Amino acid sequence: MDSTRTPLLETVNLRKLFKLNGGAHLHAVDGINLKVYSGETVGVVGESGCGKSTLGRTILRLLEPTSGQILFKGADITKLNSSKMRELRKEMQIIFQDPHSSIDPRKSVVEVIAEYMFIHKTYPTKAAIYNRAAELMDLVGLARRYANSYPHELDGGRRQRIGIARALSLNPQFIVCDEPVSALDVSIQAQILNLLMDLADELGLTYMFVTHDLSVVKHISNKIMVMYLGKCVEMASSDELFLNPLHPYTKALLSAIPEPDISKRDEEFVLIKGEISSPINVKPGCRFAARCDFVSEICTGNDVELKEVSTGHFVACTLCR
Repeated sequence: MDSTRTPLLETVNLRKLFKLNGGAHLHAVDGINLKVYSGETVGVVGESGCGKSTLGRTILRLLEPTSGQILFKGADITKLNSSKMRELRKEMQIIFQDPHSSIDPRKSVVEVIAEYMFIHKTYPTKAAIYNRAAELMDLVGLARRYANSYPHELDGGRRQRIGIARALSLNPQFIVCDEPVSALDVSIQAQILNLLMDLADELGLTYMFVTHDLSVVKHISNKIMVMYLGKCVEMASSDELFLNPLHPYTKALLSAIPEPDISKRDEEFVLIKGEISSPINVKPGCRFAARCDFVSEICTGNDVELKEVSTGHFVACTLCR
């Protein structure tokens, strides 16, 4: 990536801790440095509880960060007040994981899509807003005959198209896709992924695509960040990560992808042993050390920093020093 370019979005040592009873803290996002350039799709992957969804919501300030910076178009938005963040919502949106629970069941399809435009008074008249909502239905492949239907009358794929249309209604530049296909049937997942990719090309969108499915993230992402217990353990271009994974955790995740080619099914399967360490009041050192076959004394005691081991390929592992 050209270092002279300014990222559309950047996080600097971003942390989100949740305070628990007794003064303990759960480290959901712990020191993330991420750059997302205009037109990119950056995939964020990891198992459940790694902090990937929390990262996306913290970037949008749906959750307030504990420390660090969030830069959008070079400007620090970390401390913006509610009125300024309200304006920024036009440029930064989210597509939620569950299209059923994220949509008001009392509103019709066209009312759901028009909701944000009414809040922000995007158009001068009610008719103009509803006309734009109908255009958005066309854009996401949702037949206009469903305009007066209610979400419960539609299947999951069509409900997710409603969520996508609503997110697009304010013409944003940056969209967090929070596992947008994980609640859908496999046959529908490909349709939604292709729709998101077509929209990115057509509208010049920039995505942060959060998922636990590596086969999905390879299909849609230019760059992939692997998270484990709130930390980034590896980050590289999609092609580089799949061809040359370096962190033991990344290798284990990739080996778990089902292989349709029977001739390759005898390849070594990397099994992750042990239990996930507690994210509460974590001790210094590699978060993956308790489950790693290659752990040594150097892995504990001090945090392992993310280092660039080749152009654009970053890894937090003592094996790559």
